[in-house]
Amino acid sequence: MDITSERKIVRYDNGAFEETNDAIAEEFPLTIYINDVEFATLVCSPDHLEELIMGFLASEGAIRKYSDIKSMNLDDHGGFCHIELSNHVPTDHFTYSRRILGSCCGKSRQFYFQSDVDTAKVSMSKTTITPAQCTALMKEMQDTSTIFKETGGIHNASLGNAREMIVHRGDIGRHNALDKLYGYCIENRIPVSDKVLVFSGRISSEVLTKAAKIGVGIVLSKSAPTDLAIRLAEDLNITAIGFIRGDSFNIYSHPWRVVPTDDSI
Repeated sequence: MDITSERKIVRYDNGAFEETNDAIAEEFPLTIYINDVEFATLVCSPDHLEELIMGFLASEGAIRKYSDIKSMNLDDHGGFCHIELSNHVPTDHFTYSRRILGSCCGKSRQFYFQSDVDTAKVSMSKTTITPAQCTALMKEMQDTSTIFKETGGIHNASLGNAREMIVHRGDIGRHNALDKLYGYCIENRIPVSDKVLVFSGRISSEVLTKAAKIGVGIVLSKSAPTDLAIRLAEDLNITAIGFIRGDSFNIYSHPWRVVPTDDSI
């Protein structure tokens, strides 16, 4: 399924109007059923849908591993996916869209959804990264963001180790892009605790929570974090790095993971 379409537009530039064609990011509704009960409808870019579904279910606590999915029947034209799980999913998981403000361990963690309290993990990662690796990973992600360059309408995210990117995904939804990465790791049984998450957008509290659910210890962004995201990063032992522009960046939490040189080389 195409993730972009071409549309005729009128462009205004330097005092003149001109008819031209432009690439537009597709927006696709996908409804997920678990054990014949409607679970959620995601509005997403229509690519890597199985990864998106697996990552979303894992981040919501409905599955923990690939083998938890007994069967998956995806109709990517009709926008439906019927999933049978090998385990029983509690009823409260089917009310995930109800906004709940929770806390954990008596610290400053505040979550929008009850499932976040259950699935956001304190990072145990010992991975370190050098300044040069931070800027190189950001450049690599931006260089591979071809759909963004065409449309300007999607978020980009990559997952890798400190030296190189392993997988890159894009989506109109920032959370969807992260879930696709998570789903890729679940499907391919890739350990994530030693990985680095590279993100194109702002580090909000929800993005930081997604990173904690995936299990990474380092989050890189070309944009800014929010105050709540920084507090969550401090509590969840995640190194949040923002404003990666050229050869400069800001470290907002747990700076010990950023080291001058890579001693493992």
